[in-house]
Amino acid sequence: MGKKIAFIGAGSFGFTRGLVRDILSFPAFRDATLALMDIDAEKLGFVRTAVEQIVEAGKYPAKIEATFDRREALKDADGVIITILQGGFPVFRTDIEIPKKYNVDINVGDTRGPSGIFRTLRTLPVMLDICKDIRECCPNAIVLNYTNPMAMLCRGMQSAYPELRITGLCHSVQGTAGMLAKWIGAPVEEITYTCAGINHQAFYLEYKWNGKDAYPLIREAITARKEVYNEEIVRNEMFLALDYYVTESSGHNSEYNAWFRKRPDLIEKYCTHGTGWNPGEYAYIVKNYEERQARWKELTQEELAKPVELARGNEYASNIFNAVFGDNTRYEFNGNVRNFNLIDNLPHGCCVEVPVAASRDELRICRVGALPPQLALLNNISARCEELAIEGFFAKDPHMIFQAVMFDPLTSAVLSLAETRAMVNEMFEANRDYLGYFNSLKA
Repeated sequence: MGKKIAFIGAGSFGFTRGLVRDILSFPAFRDATLALMDIDAEKLGFVRTAVEQIVEAGKYPAKIEATFDRREALKDADGVIITILQGGFPVFRTDIEIPKKYNVDINVGDTRGPSGIFRTLRTLPVMLDICKDIRECCPNAIVLNYTNPMAMLCRGMQSAYPELRITGLCHSVQGTAGMLAKWIGAPVEEITYTCAGINHQAFYLEYKWNGKDAYPLIREAITARKEVYNEEIVRNEMFLALDYYVTESSGHNSEYNAWFRKRPDLIEKYCTHGTGWNPGEYAYIVKNYEERQARWKELTQEELAKPVELARGNEYASNIFNAVFGDNTRYEFNGNVRNFNLIDNLPHGCCVEVPVAASRDELRICRVGALPPQLALLNNISARCEELAIEGFFAKDPHMIFQAVMFDPLTSAVLSLAETRAMVNEMFEANRDYLGYFNSLKA
């Protein structure tokens, strides 16, 4: 009997199309039922067309369902993929623009800090509703979350619904591993690594080429070749100081510490001249989203007119499903899970990103032990802010949210306590339509 995969937030066109392509490339899923669910009829229609193109091009005997009914999509699903965005562009942009009024300069704002925390507060209630439906409609499903803020959302879902098999996925681990391999001239299939930490700020504790430590080659490439240094200025500076390479782009990581974005001259030096895809310009995600929103129909139609690609990409999801309820080929990946005896020197129960092994009906989480002390120190600050934000969410306490923001490394490098409180209160007011569950909207 064919398996069923539910896509919640299927209107995320690029993600859904790519993941469907990957899933159907496995023989075990050629006849799968693909349940596409979104609240936007037009976007759901476009993604259904894209999926139909893939099914036709691959001559797959798959079945496609498109629905606005989340429970219908989830009913008896073997796997669930979540790719939602809660709140429209007008409120999303306030996550970036309000901090900027207070000189907290944000590049993306989808992970942590004031922007990530308020995005979490908007999104987590919906994620918990999705989990409730999963528990009732497909309690044994493998649930893969791609929605940001990854760490805080996974922490909230996994603590509220510990009986569900939920993990969060990000492509920064395998993406950065490939980038480093390119820098040292290594075929990526000859690279092995152990990577752990927190989402968007995990570190390669080992990075080997054919079993030999490749870090000396990476250091040489960064220090001797200007084009390599310029590709990821922030991350390369972090590597030279911390001795281990961090996942996710320079733009993202420039937000997660106090070193690069607290003064205009530092932003100019480190965050505007990199040649990577996201060196760190202010409001990159807002500008990108605004441009795409203005032309999204045109851009989507252009994508639909292109020849269909059937070759599997490098996202984890399809391989995980195949390992657990497909042909049961063991697969290792990095997942976001709660820290129960996994990383010794990060907070107990916080969300960490660690190696996970998927096999027949099982996700086995791998213990890492202790991070090098300098990495643990950096990760601890953000992980403890995230823990406090999630505690504030469940307590419905705006003062706890203020406290989580006031310890954020970038915010605390720029603002006084009074300024932080004023910023947080303004962000609460901007999110009034989404945060009515709080006891008060004043910190």
